[in-house]
Amino acid sequence: MPAPGGTRTPKPRAATKPRRPAAAARPRAPWTIVPLTPERWRDFTTLFGERGACAGCWCTWARLASAEYRATPPAARRALIQRRVRRGPPPGLLAYEDGRPVGWVAIAPRTEFARLATSKVMAPVDAAPVWSVPCFFVDRTARGRGLTVALLDAACAFAREQGARAVEGYPIDSGGRKVAPTFAWFGLAGAFAAAGFREVARRSPTRPVVRRALRAGRARG
Repeated sequence: MPAPGGTRTPKPRAATKPRRPAAAARPRAPWTIVPLTPERWRDFTTLFGERGACAGCWCTWARLASAEYRATPPAARRALIQRRVRRGPPPGLLAYEDGRPVGWVAIAPRTEFARLATSKVMAPVDAAPVWSVPCFFVDRTARGRGLTVALLDAACAFAREQGARAVEGYPIDSGGRKVAPTFAWFGLAGAFAAAGFREVARRSPTRPVVRRALRAGRARG
C-alpha cells in the first residue's frame, strides 16, 4: 500500500550472513623423518655435536642402569650407541630440514632401556609388550614449531611397522610453566597429547606415563 505522499515503503532486506573465509590449506611439514641407519651416522653426530647432546649422553641414559651410566665416560657412550646403530635395527629416527639434521627421537622396545626397569617414575605399568620413547633432541633452530609431535607420529608409524601394538612415553607435565630445553629431553606432556597419547599412570606430580595404542601392522621380516 502506498505510503503518504505516494511513495512506496521499501521492504526490509533479509539479513545476510557474513561469508566465512576459505579455510587456509594446512602447510606441509618441512621435515623429512627417517630411521637412523649406519650411513646416517655422521648426520647423527653432527646433530649431537662434540658434547654428545645432553652432557655427553649420546642417547644412552635410558639404555644403561644408573651405576653403569655413571661409570661410562662420554666417549664410551658414543661408541656404545654407534655399535647399536651398526647392529640394527635402527634405535631411533632423525629429522631433516633442507637436508640438515635437526631432530632425534629414540624408539625401541621398552626392554632395551635398562633404566626404565628400575625407575620409580617410569616403572612398568603392566606386562604389555610396549615400545618406549624415552628421549628427544631438537636443534635450537627447529624448536617451537611442532617437530616433537612430528617425531612422535613418525616413531609410532615406525614401531607399528615393526609389529608394536603400543608406544609409551614419560614426558614432563610442567603445568603450563616454561621448561628449559636442556631439561625437556623427555618431551613435554602437551606434545604427547597432541600426538594422541593418553595418560595411563602417574607416580610423580610432573611425570605422567602416557601411551598411544597402535593398529595392528605387519612386522617386517
